[in-house]
Amino acid sequence: MTAIGWAQIVLYCVIVLALVKPLGWYMTQVFNGERTLLSPVLRPIERAIYQLGGVDETREQHWLTYAVAMLLFHVGGFLVIYGVMRLQALLPFNPAGQSAVAEDLSFNTAISFLTNTNWQNYGGESTISYLVQMLGLTHQNFLSAATGIALAVALIRGFSRASARTIGNFWVDVTRCTLYVLLPVCVVYTLFLVWQGMPQTLASDVVATTLEGAQQQIILGPVASFETIKHIGTNGGGFFSMNAAHPFENPTPLSNVLHILSMLLIPSALTVTFGLMLARRKQGWVFFGAFLVMFIGFL
Repeated sequence: MTAIGWAQIVLYCVIVLALVKPLGWYMTQVFNGERTLLSPVLRPIERAIYQLGGVDETREQHWLTYAVAMLLFHVGGFLVIYGVMRLQALLPFNPAGQSAVAEDLSFNTAISFLTNTNWQNYGGESTISYLVQMLGLTHQNFLSAATGIALAVALIRGFSRASARTIGNFWVDVTRCTLYVLLPVCVVYTLFLVWQGMPQTLASDVVATTLEGAQQQIILGPVASFETIKHIGTNGGGFFSMNAAHPFENPTPLSNVLHILSMLLIPSALTVTFGLMLARRKQGWVFFGAFLVMFIGFL
């Protein structure tokens, strides 16, 4: 291990430490329904979502109702992913003319993405169309990550409300997590990755002539928007079969640093949220310290 290698590890830990407190505090505001910096812009959208979905944001749920809502939500998510993969050949934004995905692979992928495991048993650039990448996989990366965070927050409420019968509202938690936490971070993150050279386009593939005179097909697509939520939501899979070893998924050293940072950011900040929601900040920092020691030890 070189000195510069140790310096990189120390710098990474310092950046994480600097970000967990403001992000944890912000997520506490979001899940407590408090006003945030983004409320003037996002609050009207949030209200409209509740009206369209018939959700009463003031009505909390028993833990069993919360769990059933989560399961039913993912039944819908499964049907969306499975349906668009099986109908892929008939849907638009398919410049490579990808055929329908096989039944077993569609089933496996749908289950994997909605459970946030994102096990990828296919080559993304040779199997999945642009529309399916966006409507099926990127979309579910947001919702499965939001579900995981919502369940963590519900668990925290369960600890903090020892005598209460409710743990929040699943529909409200998922909406707020997606709208106030995941989307704003991913919009900025996506623009950064596009600046670094990552494709974000619906244009067809490009054919290039190599130095030897051969023709090479270069796959493009809406890559940056997929990669942002993949890393922020700690999802697996990738737009390309090589995942982040592909230069279009990880074009520069800066994108590599941000990928690594983003994977640890929300899980680390949730320890601060835990302490704040329990009104026991020291417990949150004890959790964070324990996780940091394990992380450095394994590293």
